[in-house]
Amino acid sequence: MRRLLPEPAADADPLDAYADAPPLRIGMVASVDGSVTDAEGWTDGLGGDADFRVFRALRALADGILVGAGTVRTGRLGPAKLSPALRAARGGPPAPIVVVSGTLDLDFALPLFTAAETPTLVVTCAAALRGRTPPPVPLVVAGGDRIDLPAALAALRADHGLDRLLCEGGPALATSLIRLGLADELCLSLAPTLLGAAHRTPLVGELPAEIPLRPSAVLEDDGVLFLRYRLR
Repeated sequence: MRRLLPEPAADADPLDAYADAPPLRIGMVASVDGSVTDAEGWTDGLGGDADFRVFRALRALADGILVGAGTVRTGRLGPAKLSPALRAARGGPPAPIVVVSGTLDLDFALPLFTAAETPTLVVTCAAALRGRTPPPVPLVVAGGDRIDLPAALAALRADHGLDRLLCEGGPALATSLIRLGLADELCLSLAPTLLGAAHRTPLVGELPAEIPLRPSAVLEDDGVLFLRYRLR
């Protein structure tokens, strides 16, 4: 990996390049024309091995990994794992995945919930629990009829010690965090490809106003540009 900004370096380690993790960063991959899914509807085909190296480093540096319920319903998201090298660098087991679901319409028999080394948490609201037996997973209940994201993040930090959070999407969750001013950084892997309108899933949804970004770093590996933007 090459670092282009702020100070050029021929051999940058992703763990070092992203070590200064803020309270909440969003990590996503997108094509040059702004799609977060490939022609098959997944993220896998966009960034390749270079993006996976950064993806794993961002996870190793996080205390908790936020994902939206839609991502979980695909069935493709498994428990977080660490290579021996990243486990040693982290000094312990992987960070828990934190699923954000306002309905609890999830398959709790998935390995994400039954086979995770570090138990998966679920953030939900009181309305999702009315008239039903609570699912067999650790819950963070924040809000009445809908999830109160600021309260949820505060509870994750105060009650579970998850001080540095990484949001991996999807776009709806990322948009909500940005809209509420909860995200500190966007870590965008820009894949060297154009997908066109037929396959385009936008990086974020509708925002109330233009949100300025401040570039803080640019790196490159195998044709993929890794952009770090400060949101506040």
